[in-house]
Amino acid sequence: MSPSTEPFNESRYKALVDGLECTEILFSSLERTARVDAEFYRKGNLEISAFLKKKTLQPFTESFSVSDGNHMSISDSFCDEGIPYYRGQDIYNVFIEEASPICIDRDTYNHPHMNRSHLKNGDVLMSIVGAIVGNSAIVTSDSEATCSCKLAIIRSKQKDILPEFLLTFIKTKYGQNQIQKFKRGAAQTGLLLEDFDQLFVPVLSSRFQEQVRNIIHYAQNNMAKGSEVYKNAMAFLMSTLRYNPDLISKKGTSEKLLSDSFGISGRLDAEYYQQKYDDIESILKEYDHSITSLSDIATYVFTGQYSEEYYNKGDLPNLRNYIRGTDILSGQVEQDDTHCVNPKGFSKFVSTGDIVTGRVGTIGNFGVITDNMNGAICSDNILCFHLPPRYLPDVYALYFNSDLAKALTIRMARGSVQQRLNQETLRKIPVPLIKHDTQIAIEARVQESFVLRHQAEKLIETAVKAVEIAIEQDEDAAIVYIQNQIHLQSEVM
Repeated sequence: MSPSTEPFNESRYKALVDGLECTEILFSSLERTARVDAEFYRKGNLEISAFLKKKTLQPFTESFSVSDGNHMSISDSFCDEGIPYYRGQDIYNVFIEEASPICIDRDTYNHPHMNRSHLKNGDVLMSIVGAIVGNSAIVTSDSEATCSCKLAIIRSKQKDILPEFLLTFIKTKYGQNQIQKFKRGAAQTGLLLEDFDQLFVPVLSSRFQEQVRNIIHYAQNNMAKGSEVYKNAMAFLMSTLRYNPDLISKKGTSEKLLSDSFGISGRLDAEYYQQKYDDIESILKEYDHSITSLSDIATYVFTGQYSEEYYNKGDLPNLRNYIRGTDILSGQVEQDDTHCVNPKGFSKFVSTGDIVTGRVGTIGNFGVITDNMNGAICSDNILCFHLPPRYLPDVYALYFNSDLAKALTIRMARGSVQQRLNQETLRKIPVPLIKHDTQIAIEARVQESFVLRHQAEKLIETAVKAVEIAIEQDEDAAIVYIQNQIHLQSEVM
């Protein structure tokens, strides 16, 4: 083959290499474990690393011990009530006590192999396995609790770096860049405990760290108040429906005629026929007002659509938020701007007032689509439905999140290894028509709880941004930013 005689076309060459980058690294400059994957040496990573090296830094492991949670198989010890056992899916809230974890019994908790995973007030927890590596939370109480090996336990061993400051730094772009860079693996990525000595935190003054700690404590107080108001709203709703958990059978067996079981439901799984479900249905039937099924009242029900590509907000014009099951929490849909999709090719979009729920895995969490999520796209692991105007969305999301409705939702689900909901089973869930004035009263409490949670989230965002300003400029500028933000938020409250 003869060489091409076509003249060099500079504009064509630039178009071909646009968006590509190349970095040259000396072998002698490789990090301790001699990483040679190109992703590790992206220009952005190198720039942040070079910037941080100009600061006074210390490795995480200088001020904190780092271990992981339980490695022992304890799934047979899981129970609804007992000692909290936190897993990866529980670390979406900054304050771990706000999660709704599975529990274990006391004998399992006291097993000698579990001692290493017992949590203490002030521990920082970080997800180290899977798609949410880097998600972090803090333990804020002395209550007994433990966690799985999917979480790292970062425990203070000297007072120069406050746990609240470390938690906040982890959430900054400088913390996340380091963490994401050191992930390993192909099919399932993870952060190894041995790599924590290569993660660095800037050494800032105790005065500034205390400012950050105060903001985190203030946020935790607001979050706790919001949760308490939400619980009060739930208690009001359950009293309206005359639901008393003490009246629900805890028997594990029941007897059914074939004609009264499989002949009606087509289900043969023993779980479906537990007495507790009959007790719950009896409570609903005794409710003073009408009871119907979701199928009879829903304006529409649809399943979301799968997307392979995610973008950050601003990467491209006209991107839409992409809602996943993990974005649904306590009646809300809390979706950040890191999972957006190009709407081209999609045909199903959510609208304000829709209620969404996950259909695979951890089912039974329901949230309401608010104005800022109008037009978003749901993943194929989401079911979405809309109720008529007389059914207020916040009230009915609260109902579906109740122990009463959650039990019926789990009952309708199918699957042994992983539970699954589909449109057909979701439509069978019974729905009460609550008096309108009662709905109004419940809605007010739910929305109050959301306001308090939102204030907590804004405070956390303020703390994260302040730490970034302290790193990029100086502590005085960061403190001025904190004061301005607190003043603005107090005006809104």
